[in-house]
Amino acid sequence: MHAMLLKKIGTALQWTELADPLPGPGEIRVKVAACGVCRTDLHVVDGELPDPKVPIIPGHEIVGRIDLLGTGVEGLRIGERVGVPWLGHTCGVCSYCLGGRENLCDHPLFTGYTRNGGYATAVIADARFAFPLGEAGNDVALAPLLCAGLIGWRSLAIAGAGRKLGLYGFGAAAHIVAQVAKFQGRSTFAFTRPGDVTTQVFARSLGATWAGGSDEMPPEPLDAAIIFATVGDLVPVALKAVHKGGRVVCAGIHMSDIPSFPYRVLWEERQLVSVANLTRQDGLDFLHLAPEVAIVTATTRYPLNEANQALADLRAGRFDGAAVVVP
Repeated sequence: MHAMLLKKIGTALQWTELADPLPGPGEIRVKVAACGVCRTDLHVVDGELPDPKVPIIPGHEIVGRIDLLGTGVEGLRIGERVGVPWLGHTCGVCSYCLGGRENLCDHPLFTGYTRNGGYATAVIADARFAFPLGEAGNDVALAPLLCAGLIGWRSLAIAGAGRKLGLYGFGAAAHIVAQVAKFQGRSTFAFTRPGDVTTQVFARSLGATWAGGSDEMPPEPLDAAIIFATVGDLVPVALKAVHKGGRVVCAGIHMSDIPSFPYRVLWEERQLVSVANLTRQDGLDFLHLAPEVAIVTATTRYPLNEANQALADLRAGRFDGAAVVVP
């Protein structure tokens, strides 16, 4: 098989030919049709996440078809289209797994970080953590749902049922969440990089009630806000934007340091919480709802061997929506 391999943290991915992997017990091999490019991939490449498995094949928004089953796999078949997400394995025996919070597992494996991911022509996945996708929708459009969509969905649930929702950083996740929020009858307020008129127009095209720079306050207090941008400075900004009892959700796996801020900004029962990973139930719930919402993902395609360019364009904010690499 071919893959874009990260051999050393902080360096470019290398186009590499590897032996075809074989699934072990309880695993499947998936022929990759598309893999979304996530900001978490940048965090892996840049060494902003601790203890990555290197060398590693990044990528965790994988859509493909099963072409080989390991022993003991049940409920999946050869040729079936599946999605492989960020959470690639849990121990099943720690207190978090047993308590229904497998997203906080003490001994997890993460696709594209501690087990090989989808910037490749094939990937091995734990069959228990592969979602059947059916035949509706094309592979490239579905790929961003496997992380941007899932983390956005979990963030939306944790944000609560408030009707006025702020989205800080209008990238892959926010452009999906905005569509779900509109479907639910909420009003969304999109915050972009200051002066980024193009993305503000994009946000309004997806139903945002208001769009402006992250240096602006919304026209009315928010019930909740989700911060997708990896900028810690936005935390006190978002807290100021929500009303009494409002909630601010930090949705990223990594964020720059949060500056000190007056307690008054947090007072009056405002809440600051984070989101970590996902559960399989999150995936089942969201992927069941997505067709009803009729989510349209804005995607920019790159050949697999141009994954470095896709990462560079993501870093620079050169596209709206999501990038997807296609073998």
